[in-house]
This record gives sequence, C-alpha cells and structure tokens, in this order.
Amino acid sequence: MAGLFKRILRSAPVVRLAADAIAFYVRLVHATSRWETIGVEHPMAFWRDSRPFIGAFWHGRLLMMPLAWTTSHTMHMLISQHRDGELIARAMDPFGIGTVRGSTAKSGREKGGSAALRSILQVLKRGEYVAVTPDGPRGPRMRVSTGIVAAARLARVPILPATYGVARRRLAASWDRFMIPWPFNRGVYIWGEPIDVSSDENESLEQAALRVEAALNALCESADRHCGQIPVEPAPAAQENRNA
Repeated sequence: MAGLFKRILRSAPVVRLAADAIAFYVRLVHATSRWETIGVEHPMAFWRDSRPFIGAFWHGRLLMMPLAWTTSHTMHMLISQHRDGELIARAMDPFGIGTVRGSTAKSGREKGGSAALRSILQVLKRGEYVAVTPDGPRGPRMRVSTGIVAAARLARVPILPATYGVARRRLAASWDRFMIPWPFNRGVYIWGEPIDVSSDENESLEQAALRVEAALNALCESADRHCGQIPVEPAPAAQENRNA
C-alpha cells in the first residue's frame, strides 16, 4: 500500500496538480501581503549591465523567492534530481524561471553534479543567471556546501545572497524548517552585497563557503527580526569537513 501511495504521488497528473496549487498559493500570498525590498540596488547593478551572477538563498526560504526576481532577464534555478525536484521545477514554470537539474552539493561528485555544473557554466556564459540553494537538497540546514563556490570561481562571477522574511508564518518540522507564509501578511525581501570568491587565490573553497554562509545567515536574521520573528537557527556546524 505504501508503495502504491508513493507511485500515485509521483505520477505526472498529481505532480502537475500539486505544482499548480503551489504556484497559486505563492501568488495569493504575494498579492494579499505588503512587501518591502531592501538592497535591490545590488542585483539591479548587474541586471542593468546584463552581467551574470549566481543568486543564493536557503532551501527553507524557497517558496516566495521566485517573486524576488523582478526583471525580464532569464533566471535558471538549480533543482536537484531528488524526488521532489520535478514538483519544484514545475512550480517554477508559471514564474518564467527555468531549471538546471542536478546538484553541486559535493563539488560535482554527487550524482548529476558534473552535468549540473556544466549546465550552470553554459547558462552563465550566455549572460543569463542562476539561483542555487547551497544547503539543498538534504542539508545540513543553512550550511553552504562548496559546490556553489566552485561554480562561481569557474565562471568568474560573484554570488549574490538573498532571502525573505514574513510577520506571520509556519515553520515546517523538516530538516530545513521550511517557511510557509500566511496570506494577508507583511514581508520583506533582502538582497545582500555581491560576494567575490574568485580574486583571492589563497582562499580555499571551504573558507569562501563560510563567507557566503555568514552573509546568508546574517540576511535571514535581519529579515526575521525586521518582521518581528525569532530568527531560524542554522543546523549545528559539523566538526568534520562537511563537504568531503
């Protein structure tokens, strides 16, 4: 019975219906809420000159992030080959966001990682943009893997951190504490300053990843406090090299 239920959940019509429901809910929340955007000048400088970058935000803040992209420039989101990937990819379609399938979670050593990295580089070479959840698809929560840094270095583009926060929300009991905002809300989008991970040849991938991680976590704390919420805490830092 459990196997049958899983097959039903993975069937194309069910996935399509669920993706449409997610897209509808995102639009409902956005349309019925008051939104403020902080730091939009950072991506605007790149959009204006058609310069590519890699956008970074946590997996737990994925739901409302498609509507942070307020430009006609083409965005591609890295979506894992995990079973939930197809649902997320379909939910992005109504917002004009393309997808790159695979993972850079272990610098290309994970299944699909090499193909994803090649696709990311091709997208950036065309002058388009890529968004990555550097703690997805399995965590640890709010900890950056080195894959996003490796991609940014190879493409020689900066990483722009971004996040959102809301005044009324539910945090799921999942590994990422996935944030579900309620309609008729108050929210904020925050863009951080671009992070250059290419110029310092002596900086390791791990050191650069920690810089990105610190910037993203600072943005999330700021967004949560801005909305009167207690900040979501990162997962405990692993004692060993979490990207090995």
